[in-house]
Amino acid sequence: MKIGNIQFPDRPLFLAPMEDVTDIGFRMLCKRFGAQMVYTEFVSAEALIRSIKSTVNKLNIADEERPVGIQIYGRDTEAVVEAAKIVEDQAHPDVIDLNFGCPVKKVAGKGAGAGMLQNLPKLLDITKQVVDAVKTPVTVKTRLGWNAEDLTSSRLNPESGRAQIIDLAEALQDCGIQALTIHGRTRAQMYTGDADWTLIGEVKNNPKIHIPIIGNGDIKSIEDANKAFDTYSVDAVMIGRATFGCPWLFSPTPLTLDEKIDTLLEQLHINVERLDEKRGILHTRRHLAASPLFKGIPDFRQTRIAMLRAETVEGLTKIIEDTRVMLKGMESQDHQ
Repeated sequence: MKIGNIQFPDRPLFLAPMEDVTDIGFRMLCKRFGAQMVYTEFVSAEALIRSIKSTVNKLNIADEERPVGIQIYGRDTEAVVEAAKIVEDQAHPDVIDLNFGCPVKKVAGKGAGAGMLQNLPKLLDITKQVVDAVKTPVTVKTRLGWNAEDLTSSRLNPESGRAQIIDLAEALQDCGIQALTIHGRTRAQMYTGDADWTLIGEVKNNPKIHIPIIGNGDIKSIEDANKAFDTYSVDAVMIGRATFGCPWLFSPTPLTLDEKIDTLLEQLHINVERLDEKRGILHTRRHLAASPLFKGIPDFRQTRIAMLRAETVEGLTKIIEDTRVMLKGMESQDHQ
């Protein structure tokens, strides 16, 4: 599988772009554990062209995490095109990804992200103009449609009798994108119910499609990813929410408890070094609060609150080390 000139091994796993999650420390660790491609947090086109500092900071990438994609969202064609040029000139990512899938109200409700699925001519116009404006490979991430009606009919071609994503994938390919990621839900579903991979498989197996198709949705383990590869023949699998506080999910071999705790501490130190103490702690404690590593610890609520309130590296490190002791004690009792 190739995206542009990037050659990937068979069955590659990608880290999904996620706001407040895929910071630089997390991306570097996911890459080390086996993610073949990682993505930054979402970058607002409008905020980037206005040089909003918090948005510009998202363009910071490290050579160790390559290949890396930077994902842009926006509803204004000129703004998205200009933002793509800025991203290419300043960050030199391996891929520029266009977000037509974010379902949250503050994005989709304003016509960006998945909101673009209600205005497909504009979605395609933005895509074509970005492809023409940059030399970096352009990819797209989207959903099956806006609502359930798009699963059985197409806004692009109502007479086709096909699901919208089939027609949309062909049209995006015609725009010149070099890969398409599909999340197996509509915008109306948000993150409820089960992701439907059947239509993702139909896109992949469409004889008119020759670009890589990347599947996304409800992948919680390497075993889930392998099942998706076997069943739907996708070129790559993108993993999102299951990675929260769990960068070792990509590892082909299991980690010990100590290795997992050490990984979380390393993430803290990478973020502090690459960002600063305040922002590094802020990014890391979000992962700690969501990590599945701490599920099952009795009366953990107060410890989680303490993690979310920690303001110094020393203070947060002590909480993590105290938690290590708790977990090892539970582990010891289980073996008795």
